Amino acid sequence: MPDRDVRPGNAVISAIQEKQETTAGSTTLAARGSAWYCAGVIHLDRLDALPGLGKPLHLAAGVFDGFHVGHQAVIARAVGAARAQGGLAGLLTFDPHPIRVIAPDQAPAPILADAGHRERLAAALGIELMIVLRFDAAMAAMEAHEFLDRLTAAPLRTLAVGEDWRFGHARAGDVAMLAAASASGGFRLEAVPRVLVDGVRVSSTRIREALRSGDLDTASRLLGRRYSIGGTVRRGDRLGHQLGFPTANLDIDGMQTPPDGVWVVEADDGSGVLRRGVTNLGTRPTVSGARGGKRLETHLFDTDADLYGRFLEVWPLHHLRPEKRFDDLESLRLQIQRDVEAARRHAG
Repeated sequence: MPDRDVRPGNAVISAIQEKQETTAGSTTLAARGSAWYCAGVIHLDRLDALPGLGKPLHLAAGVFDGFHVGHQAVIARAVGAARAQGGLAGLLTFDPHPIRVIAPDQAPAPILADAGHRERLAAALGIELMIVLRFDAAMAAMEAHEFLDRLTAAPLRTLAVGEDWRFGHARAGDVAMLAAASASGGFRLEAVPRVLVDGVRVSSTRIREALRSGDLDTASRLLGRRYSIGGTVRRGDRLGHQLGFPTANLDIDGMQTPPDGVWVVEADDGSGVLRRGVTNLGTRPTVSGARGGKRLETHLFDTDADLYGRFLEVWPLHHLRPEKRFDDLESLRLQIQRDVEAARRHAG
């Protein structure tokens, strides 16, 4: 099949926003054997647990770093099959990214910082089951036929993959092997062709390049949604509170982000209400010096909600200034006040 040139946008964005609105504030966790549930999505971490679900499975398999429009095309095949035939639409992926084990010095920066973010995006696209397999030395050494045997022991009805997906030791497994297994194994293989935007294949590499340069419009078109950073709010040193500007902090060290600095943002704390705010993206050189890892510190306007432990999604809107080091905390406080005033003017 030929590559598809698409212009992502309203359909995918609307689906994600609608799902976010209907599930806002409803996230719960409950243990049940090896599965745990969050926002209506079943999580498993072993292939041998799949038969116990007792339902036909329609799976999209891959790494899915970023959930861009190419990934969404694969996921759509599994979701569509589940809706047409009955059963569960699932996503089969790996953590960490396989290259972090096989060739860690070549590992790219992740686009998504938090597993919860990936889960919410998957649920918005219709995924009901997340199978997240730990990728370690043992997984890297598993032969392709053994992996496939374990997978097909489940009631697999549909397997959707990118047409160039490889799996198993030394990447020996490919679509040809899957097609042969499909012919005798009772499941349908969906080998999804590459997706193009502006005549060029969509890839996580293109998205990283766009983010690195601050081109959020291009990143968003490739992602099929507004670019955002999501994660669980961590406790910090409460310096923002002491300065009069409390912040919700996300640990994003090692993640591919837009340029460091102060941004006007929009955020959702899971309540379903989008709030404007101002964010510092960077290493906090005034207080952390050279020791600080990268973090996202967001001051939301007109709320005093306690966000610790909650999932926060932040959409950068406008870059106000680069990050800089100040001589003392009072100088930092005055600059934050100016940043807040500028962000409010921009938001207004």
